Amino acid sequence: MLRMSETAPYASLTPDRILDALDSVGIAGDGRLLGLNSYENRVYLVYCEGAAPIVAKFYRPGRWSDAQILEEHAFVAELVEREIPAVAPRALHAGTLHHFADLRFAVYAKHGGRTPELEDPDTLEWLGRFIGRIHEVGKLASFAHRPALDIETFGDEPRAFLLAHDFVPPDLLDAYQSVSAMAIAGVRYCFARAGDLQTLRLHGDCHASNVLWTDDGPHFVDFDDARTGPAVQDLWMLLSGDRTAMTSQLSDVLAGYEDFAAFDRRELYLVEALRTLRLIHYAAWIARRWDDPAFPAAFPWFNTQRYWQDRILELREQIAAMEEPPLT
Repeated sequence: MLRMSETAPYASLTPDRILDALDSVGIAGDGRLLGLNSYENRVYLVYCEGAAPIVAKFYRPGRWSDAQILEEHAFVAELVEREIPAVAPRALHAGTLHHFADLRFAVYAKHGGRTPELEDPDTLEWLGRFIGRIHEVGKLASFAHRPALDIETFGDEPRAFLLAHDFVPPDLLDAYQSVSAMAIAGVRYCFARAGDLQTLRLHGDCHASNVLWTDDGPHFVDFDDARTGPAVQDLWMLLSGDRTAMTSQLSDVLAGYEDFAAFDRRELYLVEALRTLRLIHYAAWIARRWDDPAFPAAFPWFNTQRYWQDRILELREQIAAMEEPPLT
């Protein structure tokens, strides 16, 4: 079976190299490193000599250009300047993106917190307020280097990759090919119904795991997937359950969001369409990374017969969901 992802992209990222890289920007680690939950990049909690621990993020080779990473850093810095609780990289040696041999990395202050309780209406409203503030900043300028979230890059291209590289079992190939084509057609129909919508700079991956919650409220982390797209992309991942539950959750989120930003109700046509694109893109993301040793260990169920049967069923359910009226 053909595998197209990069082979062992972090083979050179040994503990000694991590410490040497940090030392190059004036951070003296004491040798204690704790790997944090990240697969796309490599992220470590680093204990330091005579100083508070820091978080070091080492970027996956070839994913983003330096210009794209710096654009993300600049966006988060804009948020922090406006007292929005986003976690920005520290500026060291007059920069936030650092190079050490073949490694690129950024350094962050350690922030504690827990996963927000999305079943709590007050928490959803609180999150909505801050996302509204993030989006008001996102409207002030445009990304010049980071891509847009669109049907081609999150639907057509990932689907083509999966079909071209033998990840779908042969006996399920026709079914997946058919249902994924129907799903993307449904996505196009949803976008057509929504019409010409405003796009802006987004967090891009605004789910509960990328929010650290404390008694003082949320801190938004990991803007690695920041892109240009419709505002609802940063809202729909806070919704779950059946239609009644999602309607109630949406009401709570928008109660906070619209304190700071206007929301175009036509974007609600995109909730299930964006969910569908994420499902297709996610399968291709794992496939592209399958030669990274961390991925088979983390996703042992991927590429099994059951996995693809579930994906086919999932897309059929999404086709039906996209035919329903939008949430109100």
